[in-house]
Parts: sequence; C-alpha cells; structure tokens
Amino acid sequence: MGKTVTFSVGTKYEDSKQTETFTFEKLGIDEDMDETKLKKVIDDIFQAWVWDKLNISYSIVIDGEDALGIGDF
Repeated sequence: MGKTVTFSVGTKYEDSKQTETFTFEKLGIDEDMDETKLKKVIDDIFQAWVWDKLNISYSIVIDGEDALGIGDF
C-alpha cells in the first residue's frame, strides 16, 4: 500500500473534527524524498487542505500612509 499521511483539524465546537488519510502516491509525494523536503511538502499540502476544509475567504485592507505605523520599523 505504501506510506500514508493523515491530516486532522478541529475547533472548539462539538463534532467539528475533520480527519482524512491520503497515500503519498495520491498526493504526488516521492516516498524516498529527503526528510526536510518531505516535511515542507506535507506542511504545504496540509495548509491547502485546511483552507479547503474551512472554506473561508478573507481580505486585509490597509488604508492611509500611517495605518500600521509605517515608518516606525
């Protein structure tokens, strides 16, 4: 069957936990990949998976020259 990875996320709300298991093959991950690179690839895929599960959108609007104290860095 090969290697698998299981993603899980939950919130403070009851019954909100989501879990899904994927094979490395389904995710397009080389099982022999260097461990450091593998962790980065899985983290990127996990973040995309979480955003898809949350199904949210957002925007950040910064108005004006000094909205964030720009120039104070």
